[in-house]
Amino acid sequence: MHVDLSNVSKVYADPPEVVTALSNISFQVNEGEFLCIVGPSGCGKSTLLRMIAGLDQPSSGEIRFKGDLVTAPHDKISMVFQSFALLPWRTVLGNVEFGLEVQGCPKDERVSTSLDLLEMVGLKGSENLYPRQLSGGMKQRVGIARALAIDPEVVLMDEAFSAIDEFTAEALRAEVAEIHAQTQKTFLLVTHNLPEAIELADRILVLSARPAKVKSIVPVEIKKPRRPTTDDFVSIHRDIFALLQSELENTIMRRRLSEIKELRGLRDIEAR
Repeated sequence: MHVDLSNVSKVYADPPEVVTALSNISFQVNEGEFLCIVGPSGCGKSTLLRMIAGLDQPSSGEIRFKGDLVTAPHDKISMVFQSFALLPWRTVLGNVEFGLEVQGCPKDERVSTSLDLLEMVGLKGSENLYPRQLSGGMKQRVGIARALAIDPEVVLMDEAFSAIDEFTAEALRAEVAEIHAQTQKTFLLVTHNLPEAIELADRILVLSARPAKVKSIVPVEIKKPRRPTTDDFVSIHRDIFALLQSELENTIMRRRLSEIKELRGLRDIEAR
């Protein structure tokens, strides 16, 4: 397996409160696969991705990349952030070549690689602009080029299309699908957009409400490019939506039960 998670849990302890965000998460990602991760809001999807990136550590369990334990950022695992995370004092070219610079790549080589990637993501001619001069879609294209510049084996994308308008997001999704087809790198995308997940994924990992567990792993065996109006697309959307809706209903029910318990406690105090 390319990426392997075994009984991964994440607990946040802020006395007197202890919050379990993720509980005994286990799954594998095959080399060259496009896996999307969906789940209720606040269930820990981004936390899970950050742990795979080595930016955060699990409280228990193991995350392995090609059999090796992930305990810190890995030069073959890169990440595209929802917030773009560009360095404002660097040009577009400077941002894309940053990872190569950190790795000690010679200047001529990193500039050449970065320019090729900027052309791939449709930003040829923008290399001397600064982030403040870019639209949201352009910023995310820079983020994607930067993630690819170090020639990673695994590309992690955290809500990568949610901070831009839908028209731009649609174009970027098509570009990412093409990049995946061309490079056959392993992609993991966290998203709240179910049609987006069905459009891109080979499999969709569905997480439960917090504490998140693996609720289901749904294969998407539809020929690409996929259209949201086809019967197969609609059927998968309906099935996963039902899974997520049941989690939302469970969350609401738990909240209501908690409120009832609190109300009873107040009544008991008042009756004394």
